[in-house]
Amino acid sequence: MASNSQSKEDHCARSNFVRGLVQGYRGPDAVSAAHLAQTPRRFVQFWDNLGGLPGDVRECMESWKELKEQGYEFLLFDERLARDFIWKKFGSRYKKAYDMCYHPAMQSDYFRLCYILAEGGCYVDADDVYHGAEVGHLFDGGQLKVQPLCYDITTDRMVPPSIFIEPGANGENWIFYFNNNPLIAGHDNPILKMALASATLSLERDRDGQLPDIQSTTGPGNLTKSIYDAASENSYIEKALVILTEWEDIATSKWPLSYRLDERNWRLSNRSEYKC
Repeated sequence: MASNSQSKEDHCARSNFVRGLVQGYRGPDAVSAAHLAQTPRRFVQFWDNLGGLPGDVRECMESWKELKEQGYEFLLFDERLARDFIWKKFGSRYKKAYDMCYHPAMQSDYFRLCYILAEGGCYVDADDVYHGAEVGHLFDGGQLKVQPLCYDITTDRMVPPSIFIEPGANGENWIFYFNNNPLIAGHDNPILKMALASATLSLERDRDGQLPDIQSTTGPGNLTKSIYDAASENSYIEKALVILTEWEDIATSKWPLSYRLDERNWRLSNRSEYKC
């Protein structure tokens, strides 16, 4: 088992790696992505219990309605439909891993990796509100398209992209990472293969009865580590990745929402038994 100091060094290395990628980013390389599957014009969302979908979350989802009218496909999965999809596309091992996801946020994390890897498209969280911006470029090419984030431990606040994407911008307690919302790619994306494999192995790991951390097991931490590992093993990472520094112009997560006040909020249920 890695020591705490080793773990801290790993996190720092990944944060510095993301910072370097984001601040040095010069845009997508369309030519290098020619071998990747095209991203279908499809949006995918998840809510574990559609019968108990909160009204304020429904309003967020309906904000995307105008894109459906423009010809974009929208698919909505619940806990059962997601399990059936994983079983049919990946088999019993991955279904069992999904069943080990003890919280709806964890289920959605794992499901989005499976869906986008198998079918391609754009996964977006149910609590994101669409602002009406153009989205066609999100589906150009088959690269993995992800949103960078930066969290300031000192202030317990997110650093605005307009600040952290500037070359040289940094803070002693800033943490740079990639969000898993949105998650956009063509099918069979090699980075997502690594992310799904990593999440599956982590879920299968024996923890002596302790529940795993959601963020690092299936969430943004897992995705960031997978991108970092892919870069360490392959030199093509920058050509296989599109960094969406402008995602907040397209959509933002709505705060507050009713479900964030109870156990449906993963931050309140992390490593705790979830009771729906």
